[in-house]
Amino acid sequence: MALASLAASLPIAASASAAAAARFRFRIGFRGMASASAVGAAAGAPARVGVVQMTSVGDVDANYATCSRLTKEAAASGVKFLCFPEVFSFIGSKDGESVKLAEPLDGPIMQRYCSLAKESGMWLSLGGFQEKGPDDSRQYNTHVLIDDSGKVRSSYRKIHLFDVDVPGNMVYKESRFTTAGDTIVAVDSPFGRLGLTVCYDLRFPELYQILRFKHQAQVLLVPSAFTKVTGEAHWEILLRARAIETQCYVIAAAQAGKHNEKRESYGDSIIIDPWGTVVARLPDRLSTGFAVADLDLSKVEAVRTRMPIAEHRKFDSDWKSSTKQ
Repeated sequence: MALASLAASLPIAASASAAAAARFRFRIGFRGMASASAVGAAAGAPARVGVVQMTSVGDVDANYATCSRLTKEAAASGVKFLCFPEVFSFIGSKDGESVKLAEPLDGPIMQRYCSLAKESGMWLSLGGFQEKGPDDSRQYNTHVLIDDSGKVRSSYRKIHLFDVDVPGNMVYKESRFTTAGDTIVAVDSPFGRLGLTVCYDLRFPELYQILRFKHQAQVLLVPSAFTKVTGEAHWEILLRARAIETQCYVIAAAQAGKHNEKRESYGDSIIIDPWGTVVARLPDRLSTGFAVADLDLSKVEAVRTRMPIAEHRKFDSDWKSSTKQ
């Protein structure tokens, strides 16, 4: 079938390898989960989700006030799953500040967000929390998933750390204070099977291939704080590529604007469907707020059925190389 005909036939909204996988442990959540909400999502009942855009600062209470306001506004709009960007709870201006604030997931900062989720009757994706690391000088950059009862359902520690000399910008060395994770995380939810990632992970497609083809992800979460330079060049392109090549929804919550005199983020929180179409974004790339879309998992199945790349893919750990020693 020609691609033009295929596109016309799909119900699209208007608006890896095993070798790589072997290096990591795999935590797969809620096998066989069969709640009414999960069954509804699997059957294709649309689920309303929101993607947040905000400008976090070096004040935990001020950031929580913003998150709380947006959560309550989203709940009033019928949102059942709200996704926040990386470092939603704190962005400092001095080296080492975040390490001093880092807490375990049962600490007071995260418990405050657990209470918010319960009070709002909403699932929350909290990207890039400063979780206490293996010692007092280290932290983890952790994506935390909280359900509508206020329980931490799953967490993912960012694998790919941002150690980059950004052209015309500045040098970033995330590994100076952060320990990388080693666990790939996929978890069932009422909104489909979720693949958890964080920001710089976006540049490593094999992670998303593993989430899709090894662990059946349907929705990929990419909370981020992209720099202005890299965001202008690559943000939307990379996100749409991940959606197209995995045939998944992608929800990408972004930090936006100037956090302090040293740091500025690109913004542009978006939701992309499995055909690569942007179905929700804020009208202003730098504003604080949220955009809403209804996820319909029947669209995921429609795209995958009509273009069955899972059946056609060839490359894996058993593929023979022509390289001669």
